[in-house]
Amino acid sequence: MNQGAGPYPRGMVPGELPGGQRWIEVPVPYDIGPVPEADLARFRLRLWGEVERPAELSWEELLSLPQAVVRADFHCVTGWSVPDVLWEGVPTGAVAELVRPRPGVAWVMAHGREGYTTNLPYAQFLDPMSLLAHRMNGVPLPPEHGYPLRLVVPSLFAWKSAKYLVGLEFLSELRRGYWEARGYHDVGDPWRGERYRR
Repeated sequence: MNQGAGPYPRGMVPGELPGGQRWIEVPVPYDIGPVPEADLARFRLRLWGEVERPAELSWEELLSLPQAVVRADFHCVTGWSVPDVLWEGVPTGAVAELVRPRPGVAWVMAHGREGYTTNLPYAQFLDPMSLLAHRMNGVPLPPEHGYPLRLVVPSLFAWKSAKYLVGLEFLSELRRGYWEARGYHDVGDPWRGERYRR
């Protein structure tokens, strides 16, 4: 298992804060509306778009993919950061290997089961610390933090780490998600202060 102990990419330094952030002890959960209950027996993760091999994975199929452990600070655009969060799940690189995105893929749209969407650059999706997390701090992902599955992208602000994940759509052109359509930045790098589009 990858412990995520290598060099932190793109300015991420454990224990250091991006500008405008303050430390808190636990992440604050935010949702855009009511979240339907999850049933693992009926769970499906849809992978589609500009890929050679679209797929729809059951919970068991998802867990059969390679697994990784990542420990990283977690930064919210509202100004809080939580140090040293432990995530366990499927590396995003394993997902890309499974579906084989076509040349020209530049974005990934994450879809949550409550209707939430967020876009992120394909390069950040493939960051070695990005994963589809099903465990957080040694226990199954708590309901308020996205049970049963969450996209986790520690190199970007937390709104890019879509909760209740049910789909990943691979795109060749920019299409904005829920918060991006409301003026949030398309990338969301906390070390560059990318909170809102200018």
